[in-house]
Amino acid sequence: MSLTASTMMPLGTPAPDFSLLDVRSGQQTTLQECAGAQGILIAFICNHCPYVRHIEDELIELAWDYQARGIAVLAISANDVESSPEDGPMRMQDRASAKGYPFPYLYDETQEVARAYNAACTPDLFLFDGQLKCVYRGQFDASRPGNGIEVSGNDLRRACDALLTGDSIDPNQTPSVGCNIKWKACT
Repeated sequence: MSLTASTMMPLGTPAPDFSLLDVRSGQQTTLQECAGAQGILIAFICNHCPYVRHIEDELIELAWDYQARGIAVLAISANDVESSPEDGPMRMQDRASAKGYPFPYLYDETQEVARAYNAACTPDLFLFDGQLKCVYRGQFDASRPGNGIEVSGNDLRRACDALLTGDSIDPNQTPSVGCNIKWKACT
C-alpha cells in the first residue's frame, strides 16, 4: 500500500461521461442515468483499502441522507484485478450486498474513467452540482485509520449542505488520502 493524495480536479470541471458495469444490477450504467437533480457524488473506492473501510459505514449513511435530498451517489472501483483480485466484480458485488450499499457500485475494467477523473487514491471523492460541474474534490473528513479522530464525513457533508442551500462551497479543500489506485501494467 502506498499512501497517495488525490490530485484535486480543478473546480468547475465538467464530469467526464462514462458507461460502466454496475455489479449490483449487472447492467451498464451511465453518468446521466445516475445523476441527481441537485448533483452527484462520485466516490472511487475499492473493497480492500483500509482507508475506504475506515469511512465505509459513514459513507453509506451519507448516501442515505443526501440521495433523499437530490444528490445521487455512486461508487467506482478501478483497481487492476490481476494485482488486486479482491477488487474484481464478483467480490465487489459481495461487498455491496454485505454492506447494503444504497448506491450503484461500478467496475472500471479499462481504468479509462479513473484516468478521465484523474483519480489517484481510494477513497477519491468528487462532488458535482446539478449541471455536472465539480464543486468539491477532497477528503471525507480528517479521520484516518489509527489517528483517533471520529469518522463523521463533515468535510463532504458541509459541501453537500452548501450545494443544497445554494451557498458557496469553500474552495480551500483538503485532498483525500488513501491507497493508490492499482494501475494495470503497461504492455
